[in-house]
Parts: sequence; C-alpha cells; structure tokens
Amino acid sequence: MGTPPEPERAIDSLRGSRRSNRRLPKRAAIGRRSFTSTLKSLDELAAFGARISVRVNDLDRGTSVLSGDDFVTLPVAGLGVVPLLIEVASAFEAGTLDPLEIVDRSSVGPVAVGGVWQHLKAPAFPLADLAVLTAATGDATAANALIARVGLEAVRARIEDLGLSRAALLDRFRDERGPDDAPHVALGSARELAEVFAALVNAQAVSPGVSAQVAEWLSLNHDLSLVASATGLDPFAHENDEHGLLFINKTGRDAGIRVEAGVIAGPRAGVSYALIVCFDDLSIMHRLRVHDAFRTLGVDLMEYVF
Repeated sequence: MGTPPEPERAIDSLRGSRRSNRRLPKRAAIGRRSFTSTLKSLDELAAFGARISVRVNDLDRGTSVLSGDDFVTLPVAGLGVVPLLIEVASAFEAGTLDPLEIVDRSSVGPVAVGGVWQHLKAPAFPLADLAVLTAATGDATAANALIARVGLEAVRARIEDLGLSRAALLDRFRDERGPDDAPHVALGSARELAEVFAALVNAQAVSPGVSAQVAEWLSLNHDLSLVASATGLDPFAHENDEHGLLFINKTGRDAGIRVEAGVIAGPRAGVSYALIVCFDDLSIMHRLRVHDAFRTLGVDLMEYVF
C-alpha cells in the first residue's frame, strides 16, 4: 500500500462490472423502481421525529432518482474520514507525505470508540496502513493519527477544493465530548456525500490516482450491516464479486446517528447514494427501526441496478 495503484488499472477494476456484456440499455433501469418502500420507511422515521437526509444519483445519467432534504447539513460521525482519506492520498501522490512514514500510537493517545489498533500489540504503523485501518475498520486511533499528521486545516482546505460547502471535519475522535470540544466530529449533507462517491469511481476526485487509491481503501470496509446488507457480499472479502457488482461504501455511527454513503453498480445501472438519519436512540427498537430503513434502501438500490 506504500504506492498508489496505477490509476487506469485501479479505475478499470472498480468500474469493470459496469461494462459487462450482460448490461441492458440504460433506460431499462429507469422507472423500474420508484423507491416506494424506502420512502414509506423514511416517512415512518420522520413521524417519530428523526431528521433525515437522503440522495441517490444515477451514475450514467448524472441525475437524481431519489432525494429528500438532501441539502441539509447533519452530523455524519465516522463518514467524515472520507475527505481526510482524500487529503492523505493527495499528499502521497504529491510526494509531500511518505506513505511509509511510521507513526507511533502513543503520539495520539488512546481512544476506544472504535477500531482494532487499540487491541493490537504493534505500537506503530506506516501512514498507508493507518489509512487502511481507517477505511476498513473505522479505526478511531488510526484516523486521529492521520488527522494529527496532515492537520485539520489541510483537510478543511481539501473539502473546500472539492467544492463541498456543507461538509466539515470539525475535530478528532474522542471517547467523550466536553463543553470545550466540537459537538460532533464531522458534518455533511446527503447530496454532497453522494457526489463525492460518484467522483471517486469516476476518477474525478482530485486526480485519477487519488480517486483510485481512496476507492481502493474504501472497498475494504468491513461494515456491510446497513444499506450494504442487501448486497449479500462477504464483509471481509468483497473486492471482486462474481456477480459483477461494483461496490464501495463508508458508514458513520454515533449516539443517535447512522450514516452510509457509497456506490452500487450492476449490469443494468449504477448509483451513488447517501442516507443520514439522526434519531432519538431511546431503545433497541428505535435503533432497529432506523437500521431497517437503511436495509430497505439497500434492497431498492439492488433492484434498481440489477
């Protein structure tokens, strides 16, 4: 992982399933599904007081096929690492950051909110491996190490360069947030998140090489429990699907926050998507109702692309 992949090969690998000989004309997918089940599920959440932002874009047509308050800025928890990963990959490509530079865990302090590094014996990793841990396991300690190395200001500048007016990485990950800390680690809107993921698979996020590297990292994500549960993919090995499914995603979780954004593409169509739900996490049933809405969206997306 020390060197970004050859852009053409990486992008071809990501998009290869969308050039399948089995693919039907684009219009075959358009209008096939109205996302009625998703809309009903989200309406029920809204009736219980949840704040929702949703966006689904057709990758071929470049148009929205589902949207709801997609411009609203909401907390996105761990999904805020996506612009961080883009900045890290950009610095690798520019040569201003060495992917093999070793970072010691003790330099960022302990944080237990998520990830595996806190449980490993290895006290240090190269930056490239920390990017993998951040993308694949939502590792808060690894993400904090990357934030400490590149700086929040650099990530904020990258967010502005990407044209994201409703996104922000506000702070590092913390076990507890005090009155002097930012109230959330990151903010975003469903519209911009869906656009970022479309840019990644279309080789338009900074450069083809940066897009390929970040998409490769995100393709390793282990959290397929929300929208991605409908794909039926192996959470630990889903880079090359035998059914021609292209898929990358990132999730975000915090108290009363569930977020997922990604790209799903099959033989009929491809979509980029984002769903943010902020809710009162009063019981397991409240939480499961939210999770069911994400999974309903996943089913509708799969029916749209296959």
